[in-house]
Amino acid sequence: MKPKTMNPKVAKDAADTSVNPSSKQSMPDVSEEVLSPVRGTIDRVGMSGIELPIFVKSSDGSRFRVPAKVEAFVSLDRPNAKGIHMSRLYNVAKALLDAEPLSFEVIKSMLLQFVDSQAGLSQTSQVKINFELPVERKALMSDRVGWRQYPVEIKGTYRFGGFTLEVGGKVLYSSTCPCSAALSRQLIAQKFEDDFMDPDQVSRESVLEWLSKESSFVATPHAQRSQAHFKLKLSPQAQELDLVKIIDGIERALGTPVQAAVKRQDEQEFARRNGTQLMFCEDAGRKLKAHLNQLSEVEDFWARLEHWESLHPHDAVAEISKGLPEGY
Repeated sequence: MKPKTMNPKVAKDAADTSVNPSSKQSMPDVSEEVLSPVRGTIDRVGMSGIELPIFVKSSDGSRFRVPAKVEAFVSLDRPNAKGIHMSRLYNVAKALLDAEPLSFEVIKSMLLQFVDSQAGLSQTSQVKINFELPVERKALMSDRVGWRQYPVEIKGTYRFGGFTLEVGGKVLYSSTCPCSAALSRQLIAQKFEDDFMDPDQVSRESVLEWLSKESSFVATPHAQRSQAHFKLKLSPQAQELDLVKIIDGIERALGTPVQAAVKRQDEQEFARRNGTQLMFCEDAGRKLKAHLNQLSEVEDFWARLEHWESLHPHDAVAEISKGLPEGY
């Protein structure tokens, strides 16, 4: 694919040959005028940690700015060139991210303009954009509303005339250990048997009273905050970059996402969901894999499920992927 013509404003900035007012001479451009004493191509060269605000879309269609960190790279394919025109990468990224909300089209245009800005030095390009996506979340049962922030990474690559687009991020959830739950139930059953050794004691009223006592529940299963790291390679047919939709799907698949603002009824519902969705990290991995396998717009995926153990000083971890021969 032939790169599109660069945005006129970006082209003007990229080609700027500032003049020194005192000497009236063009300032030197070492990357253009000096040949490298050691010949060779470079796979990727550019900048990381570029501080740029970006526009993202909210669920109601409006747009708002969030701070982001950008990596911008191109290949250096001319063996004797001293270096690339690095500042032009910044100019391209800033111009595009200032103008439009983040989308596939913006990323593709950026990748093509990165190559175009190098005036024949480069044939491939890559961009990474990292930011935290704020999402307003309603409580499980009450009318409370709170904010969650989700770390997100968008990665785009232009190579051999084609594009690769990836979305990555992290989702927090809760996990209650099935083994610990079974062992706790055994102890509670033993306590019940000890307290009601006389069959004549057992009545509906006495059991309800027993169940309401803290002393009856002699053990509780351990639960822990958990985290799902994910990377999704999107198919060329994917039309939109709906980050909230992706995150919502992962949270529904896992079933027990952490909450923001809560009241007692929300905490109770959270406890119910944990109690009815006991899971090892293997269970969480299978749940997420089944969900991701159903998404037609996802060409490949990888995820790492981490359960930050409350029983051990180490963590329980499971990793999943689609299992493609040349995939993740």
